[in-house]
Formats: sequence, C-alpha cells, structure tokens
Amino acid sequence: MANIKSQIKRNKQNETRRLRNKAVKSEIKTRVKSAVSLAEAGTPDVDATKLAIKRLDKAVTKGIIHKNQAARRKSRLMKRIASLSQG
Repeated sequence: MANIKSQIKRNKQNETRRLRNKAVKSEIKTRVKSAVSLAEAGTPDVDATKLAIKRLDKAVTKGIIHKNQAARRKSRLMKRIASLSQG
C-alpha cells in the first residue's frame, strides 16, 4: 500500500477509470453480440448495428480503445452481418 498522498490519490483514480473502462468494454461486447444475434435470427436490425458502431466510436473518443481497434471491430461486424444476411 502506498504511503505517499499523491500515489494514494492516483490509485483511487486508476481504480475509478478501470471500472468505467470495464463497463464500457462490456457494453460494446453486448451491443455487438445483440446485433450479430439478430442478424443470425434472420432479421438484421439496422438500429442495433448503428448502436454498436456508435458505442465503438464513443469509446474511441473517450480514449478507452484505440481507433484502429474500433475500425477493425466495425469492419468485422459489418462483414459478419453482411455474410449472415446473404446466406
């Protein structure tokens, strides 16, 4: 455990940020999963896909994930939904 006052504060800040980042990443996974599951069911929902992409973009803006990671995830999501809607 830290004895220095600034390090104690830093540890609190890091914990708060870790929990916030965890919540956002979890939501991203949920939104992507729901968009894919709707596409697998045969009813690709445009709103669910838009919401997943919106959450990915917002996570980039907040600095939670890297912009290239968001681009990769969006690309994979769209590619997967397109393949499910065709076949």
